[in-house]
Amino acid sequence: MARAPRRDLLAGLTVAIVALPLALGFGVASGLGAEAGLVTAVVAGALAAVFGGSNLQVSGPTGAMTVVLVPIVAEYGPGGVLTVGLMAGALLVVLALLRAGRSMRYVPAPVVEGFTFGIACVIALQQIPNALGVAAPEGDKVLVVAWRAVGEFAGGPNWTSLAITVGVAGLMLAGARRFPGVPFSVVAVVAATLAAQVFHLDGAASIGVLPAGLPAPSLGFLDLSAVGSLLAPAVAVAALAALESLLSATVADGMTTGQKHDAERELFGQGIANLAVPLFGGVPATAAIARTAVNVRTGAGSRLAALTHAAVLAVVVFAAAPLVSRIPLAALAGVLLATAVRMVEVGALRAMARATRSDAVVLVLTAVATLVLDLVLAVVIGLVVAGVLALRAVAAEARVDRMDPLGGSVSELPDTESYGDGEFAGLAGHVVAYRVEGPLFFAGAHRSLLELAEVSGVRMVILRMCRVTTVDATGALALRDAVHRLNGRGIVVLASGIRPGQRRTLESMGALEVLRREGCEYATVSEAFGGARDRLAAAGVVRPRCGREAAALPAEEPAR
Repeated sequence: MARAPRRDLLAGLTVAIVALPLALGFGVASGLGAEAGLVTAVVAGALAAVFGGSNLQVSGPTGAMTVVLVPIVAEYGPGGVLTVGLMAGALLVVLALLRAGRSMRYVPAPVVEGFTFGIACVIALQQIPNALGVAAPEGDKVLVVAWRAVGEFAGGPNWTSLAITVGVAGLMLAGARRFPGVPFSVVAVVAATLAAQVFHLDGAASIGVLPAGLPAPSLGFLDLSAVGSLLAPAVAVAALAALESLLSATVADGMTTGQKHDAERELFGQGIANLAVPLFGGVPATAAIARTAVNVRTGAGSRLAALTHAAVLAVVVFAAAPLVSRIPLAALAGVLLATAVRMVEVGALRAMARATRSDAVVLVLTAVATLVLDLVLAVVIGLVVAGVLALRAVAAEARVDRMDPLGGSVSELPDTESYGDGEFAGLAGHVVAYRVEGPLFFAGAHRSLLELAEVSGVRMVILRMCRVTTVDATGALALRDAVHRLNGRGIVVLASGIRPGQRRTLESMGALEVLRREGCEYATVSEAFGGARDRLAAAGVVRPRCGREAAALPAEEPAR
């Protein structure tokens, strides 16, 4: 039960006013018509509010989903879109049961920003035909369709549609900046509709006849023979719905205090909504970030607000369909163009691009892939590139540095002169020590150990491993190979400071076998140097240690 039902009712009414032109516009843009957008807003808005994992989330048709649906409509028709929506709903329920919602936290910020910017560009380009008053050209690539629409407009300009689009978009953008509390989308659409009716603007095509009510639920669209070919589009729709819904829920949490969404329940709620929407002829739905933000800013505190939004839109469907049918398509194009512009946060993009070169690369690649390819593939590309660049950065931290107390210039140990009688003076030319630092894993192990494997002209190599942060199988194999190559040239390898948590990996790959067999593993670097001195003394190369000299050995530096 809502703690402040009056505020929730007011918030729901406000969101409905904002959502109405967006639902109509995204329905038209998807290719299934304005009624499909309204049905989606009503059915998905209500079911996702009840079953979803956020108290503040508002769901319905969105621009991002429209981008995915356009090529599906072109290839499979309206029935294919409804089947895809049904399959995507089932996949979302499965993702919820598999508890996949928590994976959203691993999506890098540059991927999200690039994805959002790319979507805004695609939404804007999709409005070009309606904005110019020409029939949508054939094609499933938004750049190609927009270019062809411009060519048709040049052959026979329709200045009426263009003027309506520019006027609606301009009023929304300018009005929102000066009076942010006024729903200028509705004001602009009403003004454009009145102007078209009063002045009999023949060049402004309208939405057309809308059914006065929701259609009866039906599975008549389902063609089981086409399910196999529609699986890939369904996976794309489900992935996008999950990504956008969880992102929207995270944004809503950040705008409030004391609210936290349940990711798994949110996926389940979106799955239920998308299972039901196709039965009524609606398009696949997701949570809508813009409408959710309006919901939060107007004081919503419970699910009652989202339910109220759905109820108000249902009243519009049943009582005001004849009025809504007169809205010019160019006015809806203006609404969506303004929405696309407001999706782009220039400050966030600029900050992200300046953060690091890797962040800038990921942002640009994700945005370009969203515009040129498709949304899900764009996210995959962004994640892969971000992962590769992150691995490269981590691998660069892996180092094998010479810490020779005999040479002095790169030593982290006390200078040779501090050892009284010259404890290490006799080791010069016989022993060299290396500090292995950072991650020893597949991305950089061979590169970092390359110098070590090529050591020559000495009898022993000491590996100081207390600063190794992690070891995987590839790193262990690279270390083992380096030790074998040194042993093959008669060079004994001694190791110190191996961490307990890394021992199992080194043991399983055989990296510790030779060290243990020869007694070459030590707890500290002090003991390793002492062991090297003892071995050389036994071979008659240096004199044996005495007690005073043994006490002068350098202490092990604490692992960090």
